Amino acid sequence: MSATGADTITIWIWRGTREAGGEQPYPVELQPGMVVLDAVHYVQAHHAPDLAVRWNCKAAHCGSCGAEVNGRPRLLCKTRLDDYVRRGEEVHVRPMKTFPVVRDLVPDVSWNYRTARRIPAFAPRGTAPFRLWQRDVDRVQEFRRCIECFLCQDVCHVLREHGLTDRYMGPRYLLKLAERAMSPVDQADRIPFVKHEGGVDWCNVTRCCSEVCPEGIEITNNAIIPLKERVADRYWDPVRRLVRRARRRPDLDPA
Repeated sequence: MSATGADTITIWIWRGTREAGGEQPYPVELQPGMVVLDAVHYVQAHHAPDLAVRWNCKAAHCGSCGAEVNGRPRLLCKTRLDDYVRRGEEVHVRPMKTFPVVRDLVPDVSWNYRTARRIPAFAPRGTAPFRLWQRDVDRVQEFRRCIECFLCQDVCHVLREHGLTDRYMGPRYLLKLAERAMSPVDQADRIPFVKHEGGVDWCNVTRCCSEVCPEGIEITNNAIIPLKERVADRYWDPVRRLVRRARRRPDLDPA
């Protein structure tokens, strides 16, 4: 990390718009317990009042301050500067790579909200109150901890490196589909949607989405892999395929 004084470091922040931009260095006075968002606010207050950054709660609950620190998707409010100082690393803060830049550290994440609207609504069997086993509640409760920071969407190579937003919804929305598909109350058949619209087959189970999740949700193990298993059972099980063909249901065969 570049030091400019006894208690001062230099952080590099990406500045610009979707047309052009680059990193610029800013000196920041270190204070005990500082997180990267504190450093960004220091830069706003002392060097660049026009620096744009999304944030809200500063408590890792709203998901607004998602960005990349040294190339890794993180919440700025949860990433301590001490860790980088201790390792002698420079700090480079950039907007999330997967999404278009609006300005500086602010990405355009509107694609995520359009994707969310495509997911079929919850379709409960009957009306509340519902009687459920606690184990069924526990299984989907983990998924509801998502704060929609979109770090998992940012790190997913299918979206990040290949830009297949027209074929793959990404881990955030496979998580949402798993929440509904695994609910014992939901009666909708979501497996065709998971395969064809959700694009679950594009995931190659690298578990990078689980690694960056600030809520510690096991997205791959507990949501995506079970969805893959259900799709495999429906479309690729040889016995079931023979039964479908015998019943003349070609519409259920994979395209």
